[in-house]
Amino acid sequence: MMIHTCVALRPCRPPLISSSKSTLQRPPNCKFSVRNCIRDPNNSQKAGAKLLFILFELVSAFSMRKFNHFDEFYLISVVRFVQLNVSWLHFTVVAFKNEMWFHLVLEVKEKLEKEHYDLPVGENGRDDEDMILWYLKDRRFSVEEAIAKLTKAIKWRQEFGVADLSEDTVKSIAKTGKAYVHDFLDVNDRPVLIVVASKHLPDVHDPRDNEKLCVFLIEKALSKLPAGQEQILGIVDLRGFGTKNADFSYLTFLFDVFYYYYPKRLGEVLFVEAPFVFQPIWQLTKPLLKSYAS
Repeated sequence: MMIHTCVALRPCRPPLISSSKSTLQRPPNCKFSVRNCIRDPNNSQKAGAKLLFILFELVSAFSMRKFNHFDEFYLISVVRFVQLNVSWLHFTVVAFKNEMWFHLVLEVKEKLEKEHYDLPVGENGRDDEDMILWYLKDRRFSVEEAIAKLTKAIKWRQEFGVADLSEDTVKSIAKTGKAYVHDFLDVNDRPVLIVVASKHLPDVHDPRDNEKLCVFLIEKALSKLPAGQEQILGIVDLRGFGTKNADFSYLTFLFDVFYYYYPKRLGEVLFVEAPFVFQPIWQLTKPLLKSYAS
């Protein structure tokens, strides 16, 4: 996760926010599924051996000077053939990687079904292949670590009632304008989650309502992810921030949410006009950032 500060919340060149209409639309039936990525590993081995043989022949021809008056034509033909096979080899390497992912996802699914059969199934459940793959990537493809973190996330979603959150359930706290998802994507096609820190009043607002609004907006931002994008952008407007807005317990909740339940989903954070009073809070925040980055 990258963190930056900017002087003011204003249009940049290129603009910080771009219209979502300009983004590529997700084609129908394009949801990622590891089942669609199976390739025969023997084909990958054959392609690699074939390309290495071609390169060996080319190097040998150069070293032994076995060229005649057709040198130029022969060289161009071989180079073109190698280019085509390099693309093919790249494709087979990607296919082999996807096949490895497929087997790891199956392994996690089988263990979850055997050891955690009481967990819910379906979207964001123990058999959700996309979710399993995301946690495998987050845990650097360690099956045991991915299962531990994924199990905790699924149980939390069930206990917190994430599936029950809606515009109506957070309507009252959302009216404060303390946080919202921007209508447009940023220049990198990421959904934008904006937080107005001066409107966060921990002594006035119910902490549970703040947490529900936070999770609802994260879910809303993730639902706007275009094809090929996996992360969101966070903008924290600190103009007018004072001690009455400081809330370390809520800040801890935010880090737990993004580390345990939405890992690697927050790609970048921009702080706008951080005042001097924010500096002590920032010093307390740094240790939490290290745990999140891990």
